[in-house]
Amino acid sequence: MSPTAPIPDSTVPNSDSRYDRQLAKILEHATAIFYEKGYEGASIRDLSRASGMSLAGLYYYFESKEKLLYVIQRHLFLSVMDLVRERLREETDPEQRVRVFILTHLEYFLANPKSMKVLSHEDDVLKEELGADIANLKRQYYRCAADLVDALKAAKGLQFNSRVAVLSLFGMMNWIYTWYNPHVDGDAKLLAREIGDVFLGGIYATLAPPPA
Repeated sequence: MSPTAPIPDSTVPNSDSRYDRQLAKILEHATAIFYEKGYEGASIRDLSRASGMSLAGLYYYFESKEKLLYVIQRHLFLSVMDLVRERLREETDPEQRVRVFILTHLEYFLANPKSMKVLSHEDDVLKEELGADIANLKRQYYRCAADLVDALKAAKGLQFNSRVAVLSLFGMMNWIYTWYNPHVDGDAKLLAREIGDVFLGGIYATLAPPPA
C-alpha cells in the first residue's frame, strides 16, 4: 500500500453493527484518555480500564496504541470533510462558502472539544504509513479551505497571500478549545460569524486599487 493510499472504511465507526458500536465506544474512551494524559502518558491499560474492556478485547480491535490514535484522527478528518462537502453543495456565493467552512469547522470541533485537543497536540506522533495518510487528509482539508479563499479572492479582485490567509484562519479556529466559554463567547453560529467578520474584514482590506 502506498503512503497515501486510503485505509479501508472499516476503520471508520458507524452505528450499523455491534462491532461498529463497540469500536465507536472505544474511540470515545480513548479520546478522553489521550485528552487527559496525552499520547505518551496514556497506556493501553488506561484505555482498557476506561472502556471496561480487557486488554485482549482492545487488541482485537487495535494492535497498538498508535493505530488507535490514527483511527481517531482519521475519523475526525473524514467526518468534518464530509460535512463541509455536504453543506457546500447548497451554497454558490463565494463569501458565503467561506463562511460555511468556518461555521462547519467550529460547530464540529466545539461539539468535540476533546477530539480537537488530541488532534492539535498529537499531530506529529504518527509515523510512516499511518502518519503519511493523516498528513494527506490534512492537505486535503487545507486545500478545501484554500480553494474557497482563492475563489473569493478571484471574485472580488483581492490581493493577498492565500497561504498566509488560510493558515491564519486555521490559527484562529484550531485553538478555540483553550479559551472558548459559551457563556461569554456565544454559540458556534455567533462565534463563526465573528471570526468570519474578522477574517473577511482583513482580506477585504486588500482590495486592489482602481487602475490609474
